Formats: sequence, structure tokens, C-alpha cells
Amino acid sequence: MNPRFVELALRKQRLQLRSGALRDDLVRYAAPLAPAFGVADHVCDGFHWLRRRPEAVIAGAVALLVARPRLLFRWARRGMIAWQAWRKIHNTLNAG
Repeated sequence: MNPRFVELALRKQRLQLRSGALRDDLVRYAAPLAPAFGVADHVCDGFHWLRRRPEAVIAGAVALLVARPRLLFRWARRGMIAWQAWRKIHNTLNAG
């Protein structure tokens, strides 16, 4: 066998072992973050649920409009400001 091939095969094996050890370390060190990731998953699931059911958002907005119109308009204004800020940040990041 070619000595260069054997050297490369050994190097590949050492790198694979090192990668396995690093993955194990990552799993061990990230374990305390699992509850936070769980909460984030639930929040994302909620947003996906709302995106699939826009009628629920509309029904909630109509109910709020009937019950507390001022509150709805205040939150609508905040939402518009947040959306505009998000668009500016998004456009700035994509432009660069």
C-alpha cells in the first residue's frame, strides 16, 4: 500500500474520532439548555398553528374590537411599529 494513502486514512480516522468526542461534549454541555429549547419549540408551534388558521386571528381581533376597541388599536399600532422595525433591520442585513 502507498504510505501516503495509509497516512491519510489514519488522519481521517483521528479526525472522525475527534469529531465524535466534540459532538458528545456538545450534547453534554447543551443539556441544561434543553428546557429553553423546548419552550422555543412550543412558541414556534403556536406561530405555525396561527399561520395555518388565520380565521382564529381574525375572530380574536373582532372580539377585541367589540369588547375593547382602544386596546386593539393600541396593539395594532405597536404591531405596525414592530413590523416596520423588523423590515428595516431585515433590509439592512440583506443589503450588506
